Amino acid sequence: MGVEGVEQFVATPELHSEERIESDPLPPGQVWAISPGGQDVAPSLYRIEVTVGPGAGVRILNAPVPPAFRESVRYGKQNLYTQAKELVGDRDPREHEFSVQLRAIHADRSGAGLGLAVLVALCSGRLERSIKGGLIVVGALNLGGSVELIPNPVAIAELAVEKGAVTLLMPISSRKQLFNLSDEMATKVSIEFYADPADSFLKAVLE
Repeated sequence: MGVEGVEQFVATPELHSEERIESDPLPPGQVWAISPGGQDVAPSLYRIEVTVGPGAGVRILNAPVPPAFRESVRYGKQNLYTQAKELVGDRDPREHEFSVQLRAIHADRSGAGLGLAVLVALCSGRLERSIKGGLIVVGALNLGGSVELIPNPVAIAELAVEKGAVTLLMPISSRKQLFNLSDEMATKVSIEFYADPADSFLKAVLE
């Protein structure tokens, strides 16, 4: 457990798979995600884990909570509440408490730009449905439900390939930039685009 309150995986020969995406689905509420990074920070792989129990609200288990991840969770929660009907149907998310934990795979443990992945994990936990195996979710939400532009989708796709992902779920706004992805990389991962948060969850969840 790092000083930022984010549990970080430490690779050993016996646990080598912890840094690679497995093809088997994770339990409901768990999602692989890549933070888009920024000018000085490279994209980073995370696992978000959500459990659902009696109560209300959304609680972050990491202590202390990285400020950027707190913001990601706030955006995910707000969009879950405002778009509940489209996302989880008649299962009112306000009737349960969601516990969220961030697990960092790389050196960056800020949890920035993970709002969409948090939202997908919350929905997966509430509906008790797993996300497709080998899938990584990418997307930074705002409070209004819009998905922000990803500045470096090619670097994200390259990281997804490096980590063994089968499918990369990206916002449709990244499509043109991904034309610059090399042919070799493009043959190693399937990139699926979503139009909005509800569309992303529909495409991420295991049928």
